[in-house]
Amino acid sequence: MSIHGRGGRVFFYLFGLFCVAFLAYGCNAGREGGQTLKLNTEYQAVLLDNGQAYFGKVEQPGGDFILLKDVFYIQSRVDKDKKLVANVLIKRGAQEWHSPDSMLVNSRHVIFMEPVTPSSKVAQLIKEEKAKEGKK
Repeated sequence: MSIHGRGGRVFFYLFGLFCVAFLAYGCNAGREGGQTLKLNTEYQAVLLDNGQAYFGKVEQPGGDFILLKDVFYIQSRVDKDKKLVANVLIKRGAQEWHSPDSMLVNSRHVIFMEPVTPSSKVAQLIKEEKAKEGKK
């Protein structure tokens, strides 16, 4: 369950460009213009001001803190022998010592939230991970 080689670099390059374009357009438009984000997909992407992106189920948006459940993130792993970087989707709690099942995120550190469409690569990887969990 990884995004390998050139395709992975292209994915993250395009994701980075999207982030820059979004910020240039004005990430405060939703707050000042009275617009609201429709969280009508199963998962949402949340980008924090430290550059970390999380994918999960957003609950209680709009307050000082955002509750994020069923959380995933992307981790880069380097194969030193092959000199390749693989980007792997990791479920929070599965590999961490404290096994968190949710996150409470300070909304002041959220740069943006957006829906994860069911046909996206991230949604496909989450679905694969959930299928693995069901077999355990």
